[in-house]
Amino acid sequence: MGEVDLVIRGGTVVDGTGGAPYEADVAVDKGVIVEVGKVAAKGREEIAAKGLLVTPGWVDIHTHYDGQVTWDSRMTPSSIHGSTTVVMGNCGVGFAPVRKSDHDRLISLMEGVEDIPGAALHEGLSWQWESFADYLDAIETLPHDIDVAMQVPHGAVRVYVMGERGARREAATDAEIAEMRAIVRDAVKAGAIGFSTSRTVAHRTADGDLTPTIGAADKEMIAIAEGLKEAGAGVLQWVSDFREIDHEFSLVEKLVEVSGRPLSFSLVQADVVPDQWRELLARLDKAASKGLPIKAQVQGRPVGLMLGLQGSVHPFLTRPSYRAIADKPLEERVAIMRDPAFRERLLAESLEPGHPFLNSLAGAWHKMFELGDPPNYEPAPEESIGARAKRDGVNPDAIVYDILTANGGRNFLFFPLHNYYEFSLDNALTMIRNPNTLFGLSDGGAHVGVICDVSVPTYMLTHWCRDRSRGEHLDIPFVVKSQTRDTAEAVGLLDRGLIAPGMKGDLNVIDFERLRLLPPHMVYDLPSGARRLMQKAEGYVATIVSGAVIYRDGKPTGALPGKLVRGHRPSPVRAAAE
Repeated sequence: MGEVDLVIRGGTVVDGTGGAPYEADVAVDKGVIVEVGKVAAKGREEIAAKGLLVTPGWVDIHTHYDGQVTWDSRMTPSSIHGSTTVVMGNCGVGFAPVRKSDHDRLISLMEGVEDIPGAALHEGLSWQWESFADYLDAIETLPHDIDVAMQVPHGAVRVYVMGERGARREAATDAEIAEMRAIVRDAVKAGAIGFSTSRTVAHRTADGDLTPTIGAADKEMIAIAEGLKEAGAGVLQWVSDFREIDHEFSLVEKLVEVSGRPLSFSLVQADVVPDQWRELLARLDKAASKGLPIKAQVQGRPVGLMLGLQGSVHPFLTRPSYRAIADKPLEERVAIMRDPAFRERLLAESLEPGHPFLNSLAGAWHKMFELGDPPNYEPAPEESIGARAKRDGVNPDAIVYDILTANGGRNFLFFPLHNYYEFSLDNALTMIRNPNTLFGLSDGGAHVGVICDVSVPTYMLTHWCRDRSRGEHLDIPFVVKSQTRDTAEAVGLLDRGLIAPGMKGDLNVIDFERLRLLPPHMVYDLPSGARRLMQKAEGYVATIVSGAVIYRDGKPTGALPGKLVRGHRPSPVRAAAE
């Protein structure tokens, strides 16, 4: 071998198999890994990786860049955190198929379910498509930094077929069900990697209406599963409250049996049903013992709300004095809030009624924490605002007020909404270690004013493999495999997620000792100047897609080698062996 495009020299290879790390060179040519070992060939570009980790690029199967992918070449924040492939179209929301008359309806659905500003979507979306195949074609017209894969969303399909009746969650006729089945089948044949739906009351439009798919009848879901069977490909992604757990889980099993395709559902520990996750894991294990390819997507940290004056949620939103200044620019709001008389008046006020979720947060000081730098996502109970207030004999609201108005109003408090009922991540660890779960739920591109979980892939290395002080650790090979090969296989992308000859040249070079998360901050770079939470990391020496370095030491190189992945990908390693 003479010259190749890229050689990574002397790194500690964590190859995605779960096996022990080893020192080796990695050569990439024409977008593919061509050699792992002692590489004699010279690289047109070389990276000295002695003492650094070399891993496959992360494959993030739960994101919501459905709008951003049409106007932005960089899939940030995911690409900042080492993701080289992202799967979007989750939770039954997206922008295709769509009729012109339903543009606003789908924007309202995405704005409400995923907290993506409607103004940004109105300005950013070109709507140069109607069918799902048209949407995929539109995505391909814009180059991207990383690979993107799409799922066809149930909400869009239902509204496309049924119009207003679908949005109102009315029952579909047999003819409408047959049309949905055909649309899903054709979307998968056109390149959709799967189908997603939502059946949770937490998902609502910007106007507060329930998502169109929550009450979809069994026969509608089964017909869609038959569409996947006809396509001979695709995965199912499912979000549910599992309130009627016997029926709901039986339906999940039925869909897998009918379609012959894998299914994954979201699993967290919710405070309102703190033991439900155990029941779901037990049912999941039983289904696996029957040979059903069902997995649960889990997260290794709390699903946490960022409470701040720049964001969508904070404890003073329903105080009359704050509501009077809520629409003013941040600098002006902070100046007003620093006036002692205003502070005293606001802290003495009662919460306005009619906002049950916001008001429940406002007094939950026992689950409210100062985030800190580096951000602490596993804080001890004694670090809560409530514990601090009791210890110091002060009003907890006063502590919150002073934190939020410091630093120009740019600070955030951390509120662990899920996965933190016992103020520990030990239950998350149990979920992570279950063989029938997958790493997921980063929600990259979504909840941009209140949640910033897109950094979870980085956190899994920093916290679980190195920094955790309140319990057990995980080993690096397990974490790397879990967010590379395991997630790639779960969605049928068998050409990536491993460092081996023939595999796609998607890689991370990481200074593990220096790897750290920076605190989330707000940026205003969406169309129309809308906001979104951003979080960066230090320690990613290089992120590589198809052999091209897209980030070097956290800075974009300008390379845009990412592609739209149309459908499943066979394993080149297996094909070569055969």
